[in-house]
Amino acid sequence: MSDIKVLIADDHHLMVDGIKSLLDDVEGLEIVGVANDGEETMVFVSRRPVDVILLDLQMPKMNGFQVAEQIKKKYPKIRILVLTMYDKPGFIRELLESGVDGYVLKNTGKEELVQGIMTVHKGEKFFSKEVSGIFYDSFRKEKDENTFLTSREIEIIKLIAQELTSQEIAEKLFLSHFTVDTHRRNIINKLGVKNTAGLIRYAYENGYFDLQN
Repeated sequence: MSDIKVLIADDHHLMVDGIKSLLDDVEGLEIVGVANDGEETMVFVSRRPVDVILLDLQMPKMNGFQVAEQIKKKYPKIRILVLTMYDKPGFIRELLESGVDGYVLKNTGKEELVQGIMTVHKGEKFFSKEVSGIFYDSFRKEKDENTFLTSREIEIIKLIAQELTSQEIAEKLFLSHFTVDTHRRNIINKLGVKNTAGLIRYAYENGYFDLQN
C-alpha cells in the first residue's frame, strides 16, 4: 500500500518546519511538498499527486476558504484537513459548507494530527477533540436559526451597510465569494425581506446592530 501523499499549505515557515518534523518519521505518510500561499497550492495539485492537504486558513493571494472551494470543485478526491489557530464555531461551519474533510487546531499534538490525516484519507470526517467541544457547545447555546441572526451574519450586514461588495467582504473576512453570497441569501430569507435595502432597514429597526459601530 502506497504512502499517503501530504501537502502542507501554510505561509508560516516555523509552523511548516514544525509540522514536517512531527510527520517525517510517521510510517505511511509522505510529505510531498509545501505551498506558501493559495495560488502555489493550486499550482502544486495541478502538477503532482496529492492525497491530503494540511490547509491553513489565512494565506496570501488565495485564503484557505477560497482554496478549499476550488480544490473541492476541481479535485474532489483530494482530502482537506484544516490546520489553523481559529477556534470560532462560525469558521468551522463555513469550512464545512466549503466541503472540507476535517478541522484541527494548531496546538494539537502529533497523535491527533496523524489520526486526522489517516481518518480523512479514508473518506471520513475528523475534528479534534477541542474543536468538537467548541462546535457542539455552540449548537446547544444557539437560538432558533429561523429567527436568530448569528454573529457572522450581523458582521456581514454591517459590511453591506458600508456598501462593500461581496468580493470585498470575502477578502476582509477571509471567506470565499460563494460563502458571502450564501450568507446574504440566508439573511434575506431569515428576515423575510426582498432586497439589501430591506435587509439593512429591518436589522437596524430591530436592534440587531448599531450602524455607527
